[in-house]
Amino acid sequence: MFRIAIIALLAVMQTSIAQAQTSCNGADPVVNSAVVSGVTPNGQLNVYNIRVTVTNAGSAAQAKDVLQFVDVYMVSQKLDAKGIPPLGPGQSYTFDYPYQRSQQAGNGTTTLRFALDMHNEAPGGDQDCNTDNDQTTVTF
Repeated sequence: MFRIAIIALLAVMQTSIAQAQTSCNGADPVVNSAVVSGVTPNGQLNVYNIRVTVTNAGSAAQAKDVLQFVDVYMVSQKLDAKGIPPLGPGQSYTFDYPYQRSQQAGNGTTTLRFALDMHNEAPGGDQDCNTDNDQTTVTF
């Protein structure tokens, strides 16, 4: 009986620790999604429209002077950066990112990574209190 109680206590502690690590008091911008919302042929190229959404999943608004971007990468090469305005709690910002590739490219051969990049975050992480959810990928 004592062993069962210890195992149950450990399980509760691990769950509490995991919840504490994924939630925070403050602003928490999250790169929610990046999806292909359309493809347009253009000569020998296809232009893929990637729709990216960032949401403040935190309990506080970001400071009005926060500088933040979503950087776009292919493997480790940075292709671009898109500015994101300060977000209030629950507020989202969506932008479209066009990407050109050959019409001959096979499906599933291109992966882009979209990663949050904070430039003037104050010490203590009050503009992004959980960095575990700051990026996502899309493969097409």
